[in-house]
Amino acid sequence: MIVRFGDPIHVQKLAYDAVQERQSPRQYVERESHYFLGKRYLLRVFEHNSPPKVEVKTKKYIDVYVRPDTSTQQRQIILQEWCRAELKKQIEPLLAQWGTRIGVTVNDWSVKQMKTKWGACNIEARRVWFNLELAKKPLPCLEYIVVHELIHLLERRHNAVFLSLMDKFLPHWRQLKRELNALPVSHADWKY
Repeated sequence: MIVRFGDPIHVQKLAYDAVQERQSPRQYVERESHYFLGKRYLLRVFEHNSPPKVEVKTKKYIDVYVRPDTSTQQRQIILQEWCRAELKKQIEPLLAQWGTRIGVTVNDWSVKQMKTKWGACNIEARRVWFNLELAKKPLPCLEYIVVHELIHLLERRHNAVFLSLMDKFLPHWRQLKRELNALPVSHADWKY
């Protein structure tokens, strides 16, 4: 799919550093701020001699249980994999609900880290990918990306047909797009 600068929808492209705020690098330490489903939480780190786990028991804290001497990188992976699993729990019913409404089905879908897109769609394979970063965003923003990618199964390009389908199925999508693109994204050190 080719998205040209200036396309009216230009949605699923993450805004670049000059436009979209980036969080500072996370250290995965006690009382550090982390976002999940659009809400800010403070991280609590508990050391224990059992397999790692993550829990959200209150409206204020994400609790991460790790073995003593777990590195920052390992803590990051533990939290990312938890976010991936939780995001998949949110996406699955949205795909079913919106697939039925729109009249499309996907053969496969996945969550992965993406540098510049909120989502992607392989129309021929009917496969959809969602950015792991969406685990941090409010559910309506996730729903918007689900609808956006499913509409691509009806219309490949971001043209007038695509826009009219977005307006038909999710009339407030422009507001959700603005909200999503105004939220900060994670700090990323992409190595090539």
